[in-house]
Amino acid sequence: MEKPILSKSTFIKGLQCEKSLYLYKHHYNLKDETPAQLQAIFNQGHRVGELAQDLFPGGVDASPSSYYKIQESVFKTVDFIQKGEPIIYEATFQFNGVIAALDILVKDEDGWKAYEVKSSTSVSDVYVNDAAIQYYTIVNSGIDLKDISIVYINNQYIKQGNIDIEELFTIESVYDRVQEVLPKTPNQIERFKEVIKEDEVPDIDIGPHCSKPYDCDFKGYCWSHIPDYSVFNISRLNVNKKFELYQQGVISFEEIDLNVTSFNSNQLLQVTSELNSVKHIDKKNISTFLEGLNYPLYFLDFETMGSAIPIYDNTRPYQQFVFQYSLHILQQENSVLDHFEYLAETKTNQDPRIGFVKQLITDCGNSGDILVYNIGFERGKLNDLISVYPQYSIEINSIINRLKDLMIPFQQRWYYTPEMKGSYSIKYVLPALVPDLSYQDLEIKEGGTASTIFAQMASGDYKGDYEKTRQDLLAYCKLDTYAMVKIYEVLKTL
Repeated sequence: MEKPILSKSTFIKGLQCEKSLYLYKHHYNLKDETPAQLQAIFNQGHRVGELAQDLFPGGVDASPSSYYKIQESVFKTVDFIQKGEPIIYEATFQFNGVIAALDILVKDEDGWKAYEVKSSTSVSDVYVNDAAIQYYTIVNSGIDLKDISIVYINNQYIKQGNIDIEELFTIESVYDRVQEVLPKTPNQIERFKEVIKEDEVPDIDIGPHCSKPYDCDFKGYCWSHIPDYSVFNISRLNVNKKFELYQQGVISFEEIDLNVTSFNSNQLLQVTSELNSVKHIDKKNISTFLEGLNYPLYFLDFETMGSAIPIYDNTRPYQQFVFQYSLHILQQENSVLDHFEYLAETKTNQDPRIGFVKQLITDCGNSGDILVYNIGFERGKLNDLISVYPQYSIEINSIINRLKDLMIPFQQRWYYTPEMKGSYSIKYVLPALVPDLSYQDLEIKEGGTASTIFAQMASGDYKGDYEKTRQDLLAYCKLDTYAMVKIYEVLKTL
């Protein structure tokens, strides 16, 4: 059997960008390193795929002995079909230089049916194209496929006890949608084969396709001519307008002609601040904001997690729920800073929210304003807790009513410096106001990593040093609230 030219994944890559396909086949070494969070998503998808096999139990596995021996699966699949196996996991087919694996192949009274498992919560156009290439290889391999479906996560399912497989997953036939796109598939395959045979990298410039439908893993190569801070970083500027500027040869801020290009007030502030290296400080509004705060001041930050397969009862797939907080307290101006924190224990398998709620109520006291950064997030998580623990609704509502948003002075552009680069995220505001304070020395540097690691610990998949990682989680969250304290202090000096 000849070595395949295209796989299901490279076919999808070619649909997004032929240059990306060529680079993947000929210059794999130029590929960006896979971020840890993205790898965690891939791992989660693998677990979801394995769990979905329980929808059709008792099947045989056609997986190859290694990733690099995928054609083994083709021979295993043929062998299983000839032996009359009605359920085959990782059934793999090859036709016309294309190899495609399918999560689950089932033969019932109607005939053969294909099921591809996705860890998302709906069926996208990408999944339909994905199913089309599978259908193409399966049918042309001699299998009379009666239906093809996408199996995806039902995000309305609420876990109670053991996972209910039938409730967790939704099965949706995409047969009709596949038939609509299938006529284009053979020509697309031949086109991609020609691309791969070319002697040079296709001359395709950067564009919206670099991030649609997925972030391309060759952006580091293709975007190497774009500076770290450019017109592509102008806050809330429509992506098409960014590329319109790029096509006009406008990349750096210095190349922007303000007589020709229009921006909204916040964008204009960002551009002019960068060009003129000036700060914008609205002392009056900042003073009014600060004067409205009441001691003792509490600086509060939550960390949340979510997973495709719910770990705890009364949670839904991908529901973001709290597992950790940090709280710095300033009893009065110039008083000693107190610190309290909570991090759920994962070894007991107890819902992290109940300990969170009880300790938070105690630590937050009964008076004083509670400063958060992006009030909608903390308020939303607290309201979620009320729905789970209505017996604490009075206490939690009291906390909600005391929340104040430290993000407002920066969101409203009362304070803006070029170092903020158009963002009011605390990760940009902190180095702009307090350059000596940094997340770079921490093992865990941002919330996404914290969420991923805790989810791995909670599910029993974490392979690292458990106790050290707990300390790393505490250190990260503590810096978030300490950063808020230091930002508050800078505002007061104004």
